[in-house]
Amino acid sequence: MKPLLEIIFEDEYFIAINKPAGVLVHRTHLAKEEETLLAVQLLRDQIGQHVSPLHRIDRPTSGVLLFGKNSESTSLLQPLFPTKQVKKFYLSLVRGHMEDHGIIDHPLRKKLHGELQEATTEFWTLSQTEIPFASSARYPSSRYSLIKVYPHTGRMHQIRRHMAHARHYVIGDNTHGDNKQNTFFRNKFGLYNMLLHAWQLEFIHPITNQKITIEAELPDYFIKILEEISICLPNSN
Repeated sequence: MKPLLEIIFEDEYFIAINKPAGVLVHRTHLAKEEETLLAVQLLRDQIGQHVSPLHRIDRPTSGVLLFGKNSESTSLLQPLFPTKQVKKFYLSLVRGHMEDHGIIDHPLRKKLHGELQEATTEFWTLSQTEIPFASSARYPSSRYSLIKVYPHTGRMHQIRRHMAHARHYVIGDNTHGDNKQNTFFRNKFGLYNMLLHAWQLEFIHPITNQKITIEAELPDYFIKILEEISICLPNSN
């Protein structure tokens, strides 16, 4: 049975969902032909209307995903993403205590041996915790930070790769993360998902000129982990 997508914003031009983790935005060369969990197709089937995704988020990432309902609205908003006129804010639980605010300016390669591309990620620490459990043999306790993240550029896996570069790995990231941390959270808390969530999307509506802020609630497994390690849920502001 196909999952019912949560619609979190809709007008006559655009529609946004809270994408579940594990769902691809659309078919890619990496997806199997029998792949059924494609957000674009699920939404088309659910509302009985053609839609076009305006941006992408990684398969294991949950959160706001915006679609255009027609070619006009899509063509007006899609060009605003690379010009930074659409702001995307994420929430993530990472290893260690991060500073209150910072910017990671570290170029990334599109491919393994490709050219370096400029990549900048800004973050704000919302909450920190230390739990009396050893996630590795080196320390008797473990520290974590809940951060709000704004990627100024849009490189592949940018937040995940920048956090790995800073050694503040995203919890549950099986590609760029810390295997010891992932194993600890899987065994201790039953976590099999990545704790990176596309939280808010902000833009000026290209047709009505109104400021639009779309927010996607955290998935239950993310909330459960925050409660387990005594981190308060973030406020919308």
